[in-house]
Amino acid sequence: MPFGQGHTLRVSEIFASLQGESSRAGFPTVFVRLTGCPLRCVWCDTEYAYQGGETLGLETILNDVAAHKLHYVCVTGGEPLAQAACPALLSALCDAGYSVSLETSGALDIGSIDPRVSRIVDLKAPGSGESERNRYENIPLLNAQDEIKIVLADIEDYLWAKQQLTSLRLTEHCPVLLSPVIGQLDPTSLAEWIVRDRLPVRFQLQLHKVLWKNTRGR
Repeated sequence: MPFGQGHTLRVSEIFASLQGESSRAGFPTVFVRLTGCPLRCVWCDTEYAYQGGETLGLETILNDVAAHKLHYVCVTGGEPLAQAACPALLSALCDAGYSVSLETSGALDIGSIDPRVSRIVDLKAPGSGESERNRYENIPLLNAQDEIKIVLADIEDYLWAKQQLTSLRLTEHCPVLLSPVIGQLDPTSLAEWIVRDRLPVRFQLQLHKVLWKNTRGR
C-alpha cells in the first residue's frame, strides 16, 4: 500500500508548545492530540478530546507537523492507542526523522509500538477511578527509553504508588515519574514525601499549567 493511503485518524488538535511532562519537559514540541478515550479518570484535564475533532490522513498530519519545524513530536490524547492507525502514525513520524513520544493511559496494549518511540505509560492510582483498567502486562515490555507516570490525588494514592514501586519493581524497567493532581494534592507535600522516603523516582509538575494556567500549553 502506498505511503499514507488507507490510514486516517480522528485528530483533536495539532499545535506547538513546550513539553510539560516527562524527561522531555521544556523541549519545544509538536503535539498531535488524537480524539477519543475509553477511560474516564475523575481528574482528567483533556475532556474536550473525548469527542469531536477532524478526520485526517497520515499525509496531512505529517504535513501539519512539518510546518512547525520542530524535532520533538508527542502523540497524545485522549487515548491515542484507541485508534487503530496510531501505530502507523508513530512509525511514519519516526521515519520522517522526528524524536517521537507517545502518552498513553496504560490500559491498552503497547506491544505493537515502534521501538523507536519513547512510551510514556500511565499507571492509574485508585484516586483516578480507573485503577482497575491498568494493563500490567505492559510493564515487562518497557525499557530504559520509556517512562511510567503515576498521577496522585492524595496520600492514599502515594502509599499505593510506593507499594507498586516495590511489588512490581518498576524502576528496574524504566524511570518512574510521580505527579500531583493540581488543586487536589499539594506539590510541596508530594516532594517532601518523596525525599523523606528516598524514593527512586522523578517528581514532576505539569510545566504548561505553571506557564499558561491551562491544559493545552498555549
